Amino acid sequence: MSVSPIRLLVVVGMVYRAWSRRSLTPLGLVVAGTSGIAQALHPWATPLTLLLVFYLGGTKATKVKHDIKARKTLSATGSQGGEGARNHLQVLANSVVATCLSIAHTVYFLRNPSAASCFSFGHHPADILMVGIVANYAAVAADTYSSELGILAKSNPRLITSLTLREVPPGTNGGVTAAGLGAGLLGAFSIALTSAIILPSCSNGPQIQARVIWTLAITLWGLLGSILDSVLGGLLQASVVDKRSGKIVEGSGGRKVLIHPGSTSRATNSGDGLVTQQSGAAGAHIRKTEAVANAATLHGSRATSGTSASTGSKEEEHAHESRRIESGRDWLDNNGVNVLMAFLMSVGAMGAAQQLWGVDAWDLWA
Repeated sequence: MSVSPIRLLVVVGMVYRAWSRRSLTPLGLVVAGTSGIAQALHPWATPLTLLLVFYLGGTKATKVKHDIKARKTLSATGSQGGEGARNHLQVLANSVVATCLSIAHTVYFLRNPSAASCFSFGHHPADILMVGIVANYAAVAADTYSSELGILAKSNPRLITSLTLREVPPGTNGGVTAAGLGAGLLGAFSIALTSAIILPSCSNGPQIQARVIWTLAITLWGLLGSILDSVLGGLLQASVVDKRSGKIVEGSGGRKVLIHPGSTSRATNSGDGLVTQQSGAAGAHIRKTEAVANAATLHGSRATSGTSASTGSKEEEHAHESRRIESGRDWLDNNGVNVLMAFLMSVGAMGAAQQLWGVDAWDLWA
């Protein structure tokens, strides 16, 4: 199956726009282009269109909040915060689940040329795969809008994994605000409405009622994905705070943030039942797994090299003692959390659709 010229131009246009704005790293551009082509091969325009809507909306949201985020957070390299060029891992975190499902849907159509070439809202098992694709983009769009625009909120976020919903610094994983949830709802709605409009119909009628219900369901499901991402981030991802400024330190490219291997984090339950402790071994784990960009030496006292403590200088030994863990466990980085959330939301939506429609996606491969 070949890519139509129009779809190919769309993919090239997205990659060129990202290159011209330096919003993706070179490898990020390659992965984004590959993902775009894979979804452009689908018989329907739906997967590529949803990717386009997510990309344009996400970059717009990132641009809106950049200056404010730069004042409210710090970069792991010691500079002010703010998103730099996104790498291949960040691209995959948002699109790998949808890409795999799109390929599976395409393969099914190739093996079954006589299969329905439309979306029947559950009358055909193949619809389940499309549910997963749409659910992925609704969830990651809601999460992107929520995290990128939520930082514009005037009040500090509340930690969703805390029983007391204590206030935390802006940028904390698991921190939520009303503004962020509203932005997430908007992001999910943009995907839900787009899918309702462009999914090919199986009847001559407009199926207005079915598509209105679809739009509402996907919007709410996407918002749930944003909330799930906050819960996973608050539990599985360490939020590192600079003690001097009280600001969250963000890792480059969604990776973990380096802390001094000998330091310990705040270890309290603050009445919320969540105890956060970070031992020297955990700090050493961060040192081993963090990206080179985060471990690069910065003149001054805010970054260290990625070498072990035995080879580091005295200055390097004390470089990160001003950092502590605000919340969460050091189990996943931001990219890992995003992939896990997208996978759970896509699979969950597919499972819910099977139960609601009474179809079985496994029948596709029988």
